[in-house]
Amino acid sequence: MNAITIPIRHALCFMPFIDILFVLSFLIVHLYRKDRDLHDITGKFMEENIGRRKKWGRIAKTLLKVTVTLIALYWVSTKVNFLDVRDALLRSNFFYLLLALLMYFISQLIASSRLYGYFRGIGLPINETYNLKLYLLGLFYNMFLPGGIGGDGYKLYFLRKKFGISGKKLFSAIFFDRLSGLWALSLITAALVIFIPQLGIPNWVPIIVVLLGTIIYYLLLWKFFKTFAGSFFISHLKAVGAWSFQIIAVILLLYALGFEGKFSPYLFTFLLSSLVAVIPLSAGGLGLREMANVYGATYFSLDTHLAVLISLLFYIIALLVAFGGAYFIFRPDALGEHRLPKADEVEKEMDNLL
Repeated sequence: MNAITIPIRHALCFMPFIDILFVLSFLIVHLYRKDRDLHDITGKFMEENIGRRKKWGRIAKTLLKVTVTLIALYWVSTKVNFLDVRDALLRSNFFYLLLALLMYFISQLIASSRLYGYFRGIGLPINETYNLKLYLLGLFYNMFLPGGIGGDGYKLYFLRKKFGISGKKLFSAIFFDRLSGLWALSLITAALVIFIPQLGIPNWVPIIVVLLGTIIYYLLLWKFFKTFAGSFFISHLKAVGAWSFQIIAVILLLYALGFEGKFSPYLFTFLLSSLVAVIPLSAGGLGLREMANVYGATYFSLDTHLAVLISLLFYIIALLVAFGGAYFIFRPDALGEHRLPKADEVEKEMDNLL
């Protein structure tokens, strides 16, 4: 084991919590900076120029995501024989696949409830059922319109227009909901380090990292965002619950594929790939997640085909659940609307909401 590998392995424990503190610092700066009225400074001409640049920027963003996704999938195809993947899928246990789908759906119910808690904290006058409907619609936009505004942006716009709630309050609620999920993912990933001696990381390292990271995270939240500090424990408990059900779903996928070995290296690789998929460079994390699984499987001497198949099956399950949100596009009356705003309408007005 060389001297370079050890620090890199230890860094794996710190990176998720460094990410949390970085994005938290970004939000503090964003929300507490002085507001500047762009229209007063630039005038109509500059406003039109900015509008054109934003339009081309959105197109470039979409093309970038599609390109990265295709390149990543092509790279994976050079490392994995997809005929073997297909054969393994055909031999899988359909009952376990259905159970995995159910576990993932339960995880999304818990995640929706977590978001509802943040919305209640800012006084949003909706019930939990209405929130679940909007949450499913957001999942649909996240998975099927990855180059556009995304589900979070759509929810922010929709709720701001419907209830007149401050855009900054809504942004903060959605942001901290996401951040609690990232914290839970980091916690479970760090916990799995203890069960993988192959990493060569002492048990005390992930424990100290989790404790220090969580304490600093909570203190920053209490100092700058007291509105959400009061529900810290219940919201983060729900975040752990949501990710725990997703872990159960992955275990069921392993059972469905007839795997009988040690789960922890596959789970650790899956969680690291989920952290990679948070980076908004591909369509719903597709491609990047599979690349991370190939690297993880190679590092731990795992079955690469199995690791990639788990990733693809999990993505398909997520697509199936997200597709349920399409119902509200065709039946907007379920959300109390005659029609839902279109994605391009939302994109044009998003910058004016915060």
